[in-house]
Amino acid sequence: MDAAVTSDAEKKAQNLDINQVMKMLPHRYPLLLVDRLVEVTDESAIGIKNISINEPYFQGHFPTQPIMPGVLIIESMAQTAACLVVNWLGEDAHGKLVYFMSIDSARFRKPLTPGDQVRVHVKMIQRRGKVWKFEGKAVVDGAVCAEAVYTAMILDR
Repeated sequence: MDAAVTSDAEKKAQNLDINQVMKMLPHRYPLLLVDRLVEVTDESAIGIKNISINEPYFQGHFPTQPIMPGVLIIESMAQTAACLVVNWLGEDAHGKLVYFMSIDSARFRKPLTPGDQVRVHVKMIQRRGKVWKFEGKAVVDGAVCAEAVYTAMILDR
C-alpha cells in the first residue's frame, strides 16, 4: 500500500489531544502523565509529556535540583502503552484497566527536568491473551533518557 494513503482508523490515531487521552485512560491529575498522543498504530505509540516546574513531585524531588522520578517516567511509558492497548482493543476496551506485571531492563540515562518535552516511544513486542509486553523509551531532543521493557495485564475494572 502507498505510504501516502492511510485508512480512516490510522488518521483518527494521529494527534490525540489531552481530552481524547482522558477518554482512553482513567488517570487524572496529578498522575495523568501523557499530555498528547502524536501517533498510535496497532503496534506502537508516541506520547508527549511536557514537564513543568508546577509538577507536584518537584516539591520534594528535589527542591534545589528538580528531576522527574524514574518511577513516574516508567508510569508515563505505561500510560502511553495503555493508550495503544485501548486503540487496539477498540470497543472491547470499555470497562478494562491495564495493570503492571513486571518491569525489566529499566535504564535511566539522563535526568528529566522542568522544560523538557519528553517523547515517549512505546512498541508492543508480544501479546498473549490478556498479557502484553512492551518496550518503552523516553526521548528528549533525540536523546534516549530512559528505557524499559515491561509487561501488563488487561483486566476488568
